[in-house]
Amino acid sequence: MSTPSFASWLAALRVGADQPPLRPRVPLWAGTVQIGSVEPGFLSQIGPQRLFELREVLSKVERAGVGGWQLHGDPTQSLAVLAHALRDAGLAHVWRNEQLAVPDADGQVVATIERAVIRVLGTTTRAVHLVGAAPDGRVWLQQRAFSKPNDPGLWDTLMGGMVSAADTLDSALERETWEEAGLHLQQLHGLRYGGQVTTRRPADDGGGAGYVVEHIDWFACTVPDGMEPVNQDGEVERFELWDQATTLQQMEQGAFTAEAALILADYWGL
Repeated sequence: MSTPSFASWLAALRVGADQPPLRPRVPLWAGTVQIGSVEPGFLSQIGPQRLFELREVLSKVERAGVGGWQLHGDPTQSLAVLAHALRDAGLAHVWRNEQLAVPDADGQVVATIERAVIRVLGTTTRAVHLVGAAPDGRVWLQQRAFSKPNDPGLWDTLMGGMVSAADTLDSALERETWEEAGLHLQQLHGLRYGGQVTTRRPADDGGGAGYVVEHIDWFACTVPDGMEPVNQDGEVERFELWDQATTLQQMEQGAFTAEAALILADYWGL
């Protein structure tokens, strides 16, 4: 059961997960649709010479009195050129060689982009999580590897990962469940869709110029007795089974990622 202090903490967490940018941002357009946003002077840090070289794929424009940046040509190719320029200027996050989908405001995918620059360009991402409970009601939790670039050592749901450009939601759920927990979906009982959590918040990427917009679809299941998760990709430190009281206490003390805490709170109907 949650306590009044936990309820206050959870309310603050939910407010913190839906925050405007720290500073004003301007649109990033592909064709006629906005696909992201950047701080006004951020792309200028690439340097005048490199920006001049990028003029065939990127330029400053104004639309209906709003200034921003316009991609030219094929948006996936143009974003790839821009991503490499950001990496060369030291403005990208850890390079993954992983392409994520870039949707417009209606959720239609218009391009793909290297994961390392999604936050500085303010593009919307999609992730999938799995809450795995034991038959006795305790939940399987993973401690993220200390080598992870984001939230190292914090506790997370049984599985959590990005939906890549090559994935559907279902294929991402299946792939990530195997890679992170060594489990096949057909081994699990009562697999169900739980809901969606959306986070909008500033990020430290690019020297504090990042902004996260992420839709997280989460699922729940029962992991049968005698079956334990075993990490396959080196991104998990260990797995443990915790009861609800212990989990809520550790959440309030900051031991969990914000995303995992929000999902687990929804899972328990808090």
